[in-house]
Amino acid sequence: MDDELSEDLWQARAVPSLTRDEARQRAQLITVDRMEVDLDLDRGAEHFGSTTRITFSCNEPGAATFLDLRPVSCERIELNGTPIDPATITDGRLPLADLRAENTVEVVATMAYSHDGQGLHRSHDPADGEDYVYGHLFLDAAPTVFACFDQPDLKAPYSVTVRAPETWVVVGNGRATRADDNLWRLSETLPLATYFVTVCAGPYVSLHDSHDGIELGIHARRSLQGELERHAPQMFEVTKQSFDHFHSTFDVRYPFGDYDQVFVPEFNAGAMENPGCVTFRDQMLFRGAATREQVLQRSNTISHEMAHMWFGDLVTMRWWDDLWLNESFAEFMAYTATSTATEFTDSWVEFGIARKQWGYAAERAPSTHPVAGSPAPDAHSALENFDGISYAKGASVLRQLVAHVGKDAFDAGVTAYLRSHAHGNGELAEFLAAMEQASGRDLGDWSRAWLETAGVDVLAVDRDGTLTRTTPSQYPADRVHTLDVAGFTDGAQVFRTDVVLEGPSAQVGLDAAAAVVVPNAGDLTWAQVDLDETTRGNLARELPMIEDPVARGVLWGAVLTGTYRGTVDPRFALDVAAEAWAGESDDALLSRVALALTDRIVPTFLAEGEVTPARARLAEAAAGVLDRVEPGSARALVAARVLAATTTDETVLRGWLDGRDLPVGLDGDTDFRWLVVHALARLGLADDALIEAAEASDRTLTGRLGGLTARAARPGTPDKEWAWRELTTNRDRSNYELNALATGFWSSGSVETLRPYAARYVDDIPHLAQWVGADALDRVAALAFPSRVVEPETVELVRAAMARPDVTAGVRRSMGDELSKLEEALASRARWA
Repeated sequence: MDDELSEDLWQARAVPSLTRDEARQRAQLITVDRMEVDLDLDRGAEHFGSTTRITFSCNEPGAATFLDLRPVSCERIELNGTPIDPATITDGRLPLADLRAENTVEVVATMAYSHDGQGLHRSHDPADGEDYVYGHLFLDAAPTVFACFDQPDLKAPYSVTVRAPETWVVVGNGRATRADDNLWRLSETLPLATYFVTVCAGPYVSLHDSHDGIELGIHARRSLQGELERHAPQMFEVTKQSFDHFHSTFDVRYPFGDYDQVFVPEFNAGAMENPGCVTFRDQMLFRGAATREQVLQRSNTISHEMAHMWFGDLVTMRWWDDLWLNESFAEFMAYTATSTATEFTDSWVEFGIARKQWGYAAERAPSTHPVAGSPAPDAHSALENFDGISYAKGASVLRQLVAHVGKDAFDAGVTAYLRSHAHGNGELAEFLAAMEQASGRDLGDWSRAWLETAGVDVLAVDRDGTLTRTTPSQYPADRVHTLDVAGFTDGAQVFRTDVVLEGPSAQVGLDAAAAVVVPNAGDLTWAQVDLDETTRGNLARELPMIEDPVARGVLWGAVLTGTYRGTVDPRFALDVAAEAWAGESDDALLSRVALALTDRIVPTFLAEGEVTPARARLAEAAAGVLDRVEPGSARALVAARVLAATTTDETVLRGWLDGRDLPVGLDGDTDFRWLVVHALARLGLADDALIEAAEASDRTLTGRLGGLTARAARPGTPDKEWAWRELTTNRDRSNYELNALATGFWSSGSVETLRPYAARYVDDIPHLAQWVGADALDRVAALAFPSRVVEPETVELVRAAMARPDVTAGVRRSMGDELSKLEEALASRARWA
């Protein structure tokens, strides 16, 4: 992309965001009856043609509204046969005046492919020299692909045609049929919100199956055909199991025809729930060995996106305030499905240690917000609430709702809500009304406490059986917790008590002699946990012996969240991990605890002089696991990865790089080889020749990113300067390349070397908004944050930057969230120094 085109894209994106009030006014004025979209993808690598015909009605003839449109150029616009000057497009809006009762608007335009994962993204695969295209129209990128009324409550059927190069195939929301002259026609859809429309095109390879009358397809880049064929049987199985579960639970059939799942390159999110054509990041087609947790995560994502076919697609939130009606439900329904309908009966363990930890971090940040009704005055502000609260907390709150009203009433309420709002839109009040009707209970107080008030309570139990609930003072709420308390000695459960905590404290029956007492042992409620002194003293010895993986997850989580909150010394967390981690039998707990220690606790909560010996202790623990567990098992794979990330043994790393003495199952594993390259780079042991040799053996998108991360990870001053310049000034870098550079940059180097980049971060990163879309830039702003410079001066720099008017709302949110983590590390250092 040259600078001129970058400027075009900047102009197309630098537009005011649609406000809630504007959306409400437009929805009251018009109804969109049908969308016809013709895309010409056979015009080269930079631009594509877009022709849109929209039929819509207006209930106030003579009134005016506007169309959303962000083209590179516009060749023709007609409203009811009357030409409109394209020069009237201002800030991405085309005024439409003197509307009739029935209207047709036609727009012929030239659009630009994106390289940041938004709009119609085009990616070049160096493995086969082919280009691949996919549409990601979330959150407000649809006007960069076709003219539209871009808001979630103006749904309409779509009729789409796509002209593509001869060797390409096309997949979209409707079944694609190839006609003459490389033209593909997609069957007309049911009513869709604009941000759910997608087209995937390129020389994709495909596998097909069917289930319960639904045609299934899974697609990927041609260079990933081997991985697709290896993983497809398991993915088809989970897809079928999820369909059966949701059909039974919702008692509403999947309505959108075929069900295609497309694994696409350089995808910003994990996946996107486009009706009938779900898109996934293609790293989920694991190239090498995969742990059970990784396959679980992919399976859960498959189930999550399918749950959206009902919550989000069939019934769409009226405005972004009710984002939770999409994401909280998909999160909850997915884990329910995987735990009951698939082999992953323990999926809630991964939810507790991965997703809930993400959500608790969001609750501790200054940007915390309620699950439901979180203000979204415009579309851009809504993007900030796609976080651990809308997903993990929302799912946890729904678990509490099931406990509160009963599963039968909950399922009946869900079915009634879906049927009464099918192909339309819904909001919090309407969902609650359906639940109240089904359960016969007033849910007003429950909703205000759990859905409409931010904050997370802290639960603790002392040895006299007093269970306490501490509510955050800035977000007072009387949340009723349904939970259990359990005790263990020598790994055996000695008691478990069910509790409904309706006030700030309650007495529970327990065995005070239990070595370990676990509040919320079943992880049923949303609350951080403080452990009593006796439990902390016995924890390292007892943890590996406890058979219940959910209770172990709660205990591990209490150690991690306690460290972040400053109530647990990070050295205690390290001690527990050094003694107990090697005995952990669940690979999700094993990998997530190690990730928390290696990526955050050790490098930021410990003083610089303590980091190297701490990493050595983790490396020793990982080596011990490798020596003891079954070779080639998931636990062995986790341990090998942790060892590669923490060891300073050059002999071991170079041997692995050359294929010598590799752990079982990692021969020829290119992704593990990149972990080794990155480890050598962080130690200053990867010269240009070594990295170039690694790239030469992996001429793929992943290999290209691996090389960038390795170069940025080298600790020398010239390497850091090169990496920062590439990150902040090279406009040709894709969204994934920016992520790779940012990830590598902060993974090594002394604080002295890195300190100047704290000031450069606040100056340079906001500037990227000139050519990087908001969704991609928010991620870059988080990854590039100077988290290793744990100093008060960094806090001052970032706070000053957040007050500047040139910093976008999304970047400000990313800065603020990362700053809260840095302040947690500073507070911990001050308390436990």
